[in-house]
Amino acid sequence: MLSVRPFLRRGNTRSCLRQLRALSTATDPAPNRTNPQNHPTSNRVRLVEVGPRDGLQNEKKTIPLTTKIELIEKLAKTGLVDIEAGSFVAPKWVPQMADSNEILEYLLKYPPTSLNPIAYSFLAPNAKGLEATLNILRAHPNAYKTFSSEPKSPYEPDESSPLPTESASDPASQKPFIELSVFAAATESFTQKNLNCSIEESLERFKAVIQGGKAHGLRVRAYISVVLGCPFEGYDVDPKKVAEIACDLMEMGADEISLGDTTGMGTAPRTSELLRAMNAAGILKEDIAMHFHDTYGQALVNTAISLEHGIRSFDSSVGGLGGCPYSPGATGNVSTEDMVYFMESLGMDTGVDLDAVVDIGEWITKEIGKPNSSSVGKAFLGKRQTQ
Repeated sequence: MLSVRPFLRRGNTRSCLRQLRALSTATDPAPNRTNPQNHPTSNRVRLVEVGPRDGLQNEKKTIPLTTKIELIEKLAKTGLVDIEAGSFVAPKWVPQMADSNEILEYLLKYPPTSLNPIAYSFLAPNAKGLEATLNILRAHPNAYKTFSSEPKSPYEPDESSPLPTESASDPASQKPFIELSVFAAATESFTQKNLNCSIEESLERFKAVIQGGKAHGLRVRAYISVVLGCPFEGYDVDPKKVAEIACDLMEMGADEISLGDTTGMGTAPRTSELLRAMNAAGILKEDIAMHFHDTYGQALVNTAISLEHGIRSFDSSVGGLGGCPYSPGATGNVSTEDMVYFMESLGMDTGVDLDAVVDIGEWITKEIGKPNSSSVGKAFLGKRQTQ
């Protein structure tokens, strides 16, 4: 396969990554076609719901499997098209995700009712996690869709059709799309704490996962953590290093790069600097998603900056659930309720039922005994009480 780094030195990164992007299972590489959902001038925004995986993974108290499945089923009815559902990581490291195999099997046997096709993603940190995922998929070969087998993915909505929340049709069970994800990090210290290896070694591990998933027609999402600040190395995260890691992951075949402000240390100027570095490296806007934590109250500010740079995919967590076991002091993800309200205030379109998400945020936070971290959710609930 082509090596990206020589292109970086010669300044030909853009053409190189366009060739690499042609390997994607989720997008059409033809130059005259674009994904309207991610086009910089589009008002359609894709929200990736990370609550069931990233939102719950750090909880110390074991959450019942039935609660996790009920959360996913509730979210599936809101108009979301992408939901993180679990993680095939060693239970001794993240005990809360020990039942992810049962969640995947359930989704394949009993697809949640939804108004639109949904992609459910599972983290596979290494070859062992990949094999565990594939073993379940092999046992249910006709129960799911892959992006290579379907002419239209949930990320390519029909602009002539009504939005999910405007549809007159009744919800129905549909075969789910299944995708994989891998988690890299932008600093050596965080990589050692999180994965017990160097960045270079971690990328070698991910190569097998990415290429193994692609060989089975699965879309693969690659996260890069601590891109705007590290709990061990501080603010000095080199945006060019982040872009270099992103290039390596795309060279391996990753379909999308999610840039994670794991610590919530990101600011507007540094978010802009990071996205300029990604652009200079030739990474297309439609191949980038932003993942903000609201530790310092900057998540929506950084989201606005990202929108100005043409980004149209964002991660969020219902009720503001989340945190990272390897990032001391990091609070939850930006809440899905806040993101939907914010996008709607700007005239952007998420296709997500805000009232339904508010209800889910209130329900799940009570179920697991956590405070509701969504400002919008609490405001909506308070307003209802006065009516």
